[in-house]
Amino acid sequence: MAFRIGIGYDMHAFAPVSAARPLVIGGVHFPDTPGLAGHSDADVLTHAVADALLGAARLGDLGEHFPDSDPRYLQADSLELLRQVTQKVAEAGFQIVDVDCVVLAEQPKLSPHRVKMQENLAAAMLITTEAVGVKATTTEGLGAIGRREGIAATAVALLESTIIDSGNTDQAGFSTYNPSFLTNKV
Repeated sequence: MAFRIGIGYDMHAFAPVSAARPLVIGGVHFPDTPGLAGHSDADVLTHAVADALLGAARLGDLGEHFPDSDPRYLQADSLELLRQVTQKVAEAGFQIVDVDCVVLAEQPKLSPHRVKMQENLAAAMLITTEAVGVKATTTEGLGAIGRREGIAATAVALLESTIIDSGNTDQAGFSTYNPSFLTNKV
């Protein structure tokens, strides 16, 4: 199989103001907005991207690799976790082709920071910024996000295998994999 697709989703509630946690989304710090509750820095966007990559590579999920029960990940920088996920994906025989993601938040306004988030994520994944899409939307006041109880993000990732199956390729190196259910006629 040459390509794989993965989907990631993450949601965190806002931390109590007394917690004095910074809000981090896509590696961008928002000092004038309450932060999100979580074991790491609670960067929902970066977590969603990491889960999409792990899912596409069939490597489980973020919590499996970086459990919140492990004190090593307390206040962890999620971009560093994404760098480690990128390494795991490469070791599994895949390269990142494209990532697209959406942040769902009523506050803060994210569009002025979209390009910086894109750059941060691309750098952590060792890909170009053109291969990373970042968008933001609100929920028009609906649900927990609309009530400003938290922020969520979703992401999709496309990976390409870096391993060539020499038993199923033609002279040009293209896969000749042809499942019988596609060629058998009823």
